[in-house]
Amino acid sequence: MKRARIAVLFFALASPVASRAASTYFTTPQILREFFPQSERVTYRKVSLTPAQQLAVSSRLGYRLPRSEYVVFLAFTRSQLDGYAIIDEERGQHEPITFAVKLSPHGAVERQEVMVYREAYGHEIVDPRFKRQFEGKSSRDEIRAGVDVDVVTGATISSRSMAIGVRRSVVLLEELVLKPAASTSAAKSALPKSG
Repeated sequence: MKRARIAVLFFALASPVASRAASTYFTTPQILREFFPQSERVTYRKVSLTPAQQLAVSSRLGYRLPRSEYVVFLAFTRSQLDGYAIIDEERGQHEPITFAVKLSPHGAVERQEVMVYREAYGHEIVDPRFKRQFEGKSSRDEIRAGVDVDVVTGATISSRSMAIGVRRSVVLLEELVLKPAASTSAAKSALPKSG
């Protein structure tokens, strides 16, 4: 009986699932402090997509969104907006990759970080050279692996996953936050001034 338990334990420990360990690089509070070290406060807003927004985002991305609700973090110093952050997941080869994207007040990528990596291979996407490729990208860029994002050898699927995830963050911010804010500002400026 003792040998059977040892054999079961050995096979459980030797299985590929058991050998995959998550590498946690950042928690949510850590990444927000890292992204916005000078900001006085960071708030968040849960955004539920309307059917029209889901359609607009999905048509721009070329696939159906995995969720209908996202959280957008907003960093402020006094009343000035310092930027945005979106934390999301994209599937790697077998497991999801949790990542965060820091965006400027105008929606350009300022930084991208892997928060939790769960695969046995492909950790090369945390390399600064790979991450720097996303800086300055906006909704006007393709943000596609093999097009304007170089794929890392040995981390092909993870490279593609990060490009998909960063592009989704840029488009989500534009469709859910920037466009509605611009149309609200335009509507307010079109109102007649009372006198």
